[in-house]
Amino acid sequence: MTNEQIRKILDDDYDPSRENLVLSMIKDFYSRKMLSIVILVWVWAILFCAGAVYCGIQFMHADQTKSQIMYAALFIVFVEGVALMKIFAWQMIVKNAVSREIKRLELRVAELAKSQVEKS
Repeated sequence: MTNEQIRKILDDDYDPSRENLVLSMIKDFYSRKMLSIVILVWVWAILFCAGAVYCGIQFMHADQTKSQIMYAALFIVFVEGVALMKIFAWQMIVKNAVSREIKRLELRVAELAKSQVEKS
């Protein structure tokens, strides 16, 4: 990767005033390039929420203890599924921040190597 390519990438993404802010990370998550991941997370989260609501309603209407235990267990599974989707989304957000930091480090290493070559 050349210095010009690295600079172009950083100029597109880097804003020092937004560095490591949660709101900027969330804004990056809801960008155009992450659209498929956002749709995946929201679809699964909505399905898990719907399943949890359904199991909660069925739990209240169940007459047998066996059915109540089954619906309570399914409710917990669906709520954990929502938590899993939140964790997955957060990992995608952090992945973007880490890759941005790596790009910054690549630029700094390239500048340092260039300055060392000029000194020699």
